[in-house]
Amino acid sequence: MAVSEVRIDKWMWATRVFKTRTIAAEACKKGRITIGGATMKPSRMIKLGDVIQVRKPPVTYSFKVVGLVENRIAAKLVADYLENVTPPEEYAVLEMGRLSGFVDRAKGMGRPTKKERRELEAFIGESDFDFDFDFGSDESTVLPPLDYRKDK
Repeated sequence: MAVSEVRIDKWMWATRVFKTRTIAAEACKKGRITIGGATMKPSRMIKLGDVIQVRKPPVTYSFKVVGLVENRIAAKLVADYLENVTPPEEYAVLEMGRLSGFVDRAKGMGRPTKKERRELEAFIGESDFDFDFDFGSDESTVLPPLDYRKDK
């Protein structure tokens, strides 16, 4: 039985663009899936030849519908149902993010990187602070053990 139209959320799940149909539907509701610049509802029917843009920050992928399918297919068969027409510039943005490392982390926020730790140690120096305290062996400073039993 040949299918002439399929729901966009089903097709996106079946062609493995999204891991689950629920995630595909949520992406539609959040406005991350467009056809011709118009946001799509999960129930929108798609046809052969439609070009779907999927925004997964920082990249916007583009897929051309080559075949229609409602049930999830094997990963090897995905090429029979969609054609990736994402411009190379989008992949360049993804590669730049990979090369630059921690782009989202604001300087001074969170745990220091190894480089920042080494710079901090070089700035402070090892001999500037001496935290070797001598509390002595005076027994009067030692607290007696606490007894936590209820029945005293």
